[in-house]
Amino acid sequence: MKHITSRDNAQYKEIAKLATNSQARRKAGRSLLDGVHLCETWLEMRGHPLQAIVAEGALQHAEVGPLVQRLEAEHAHILCLPDQLYHAISQVEHGVGLMFLIETPEKPVPAALSVNAVLLDNVQDPGNVGSILRSAAAAGVREVYCAPGTAFCWSPKVLRAAMGAHFVLDIYENVDLAALQASAGIATLATSGYAAEQLYQLDLKRPVAWIFGHEGQGVSDTLLSGATHRVLVPHLGKVESLNVAACAAVCFFEQVRQNLG
Repeated sequence: MKHITSRDNAQYKEIAKLATNSQARRKAGRSLLDGVHLCETWLEMRGHPLQAIVAEGALQHAEVGPLVQRLEAEHAHILCLPDQLYHAISQVEHGVGLMFLIETPEKPVPAALSVNAVLLDNVQDPGNVGSILRSAAAAGVREVYCAPGTAFCWSPKVLRAAMGAHFVLDIYENVDLAALQASAGIATLATSGYAAEQLYQLDLKRPVAWIFGHEGQGVSDTLLSGATHRVLVPHLGKVESLNVAACAAVCFFEQVRQNLG
């Protein structure tokens, strides 16, 4: 275990930059997982991080202590910081004092859509993106494609909202969704508040690609016009539309219901 006590330390400065700057994370191809749940899930599903970063005060924590001991026994890289330095870079209020530095997973975009997928067209709110990822993972959706303008999936807020869903999904960012849609080997379903076809009229007992759009503007006209189906999620209350994350959950689990039936 390595100890750093100065905020002027070059390694500390680099971690602080990654913690607070999305552009730095994208450029470095690295992300930070903040909190015991995310770290434990990564360890079980993906293995050791590049580095575990722990606050001194967390070494006696009932969950953090044993995890750090395990990492030490397995010769993982561990960096210990005074509590003040740790909490200066942590994005989690009242966190327990553990984060993992990881290589941001990246894979080449498949040539064509062939399994259940979700396409996010300029969905900008990190909480919405994280909730969609969490619902997608729970519903057995395997692939997520994000257009430029969609919130960065490996940002701290998206990671917290998704609660570990990232680690069971294949996530692709900065994707040309129109080109992906054009080459799709499965039906593409774009949600719209003005569609004539209702969700519950569709046959979802097959792989499909769901398309969800910007919180205010919805799915772009290009993707709507190229979709196999333009889909309305009906509702009875006097509201204009569902939140995009709620809409996605309804769609995913209607597909689950049909496949379980």
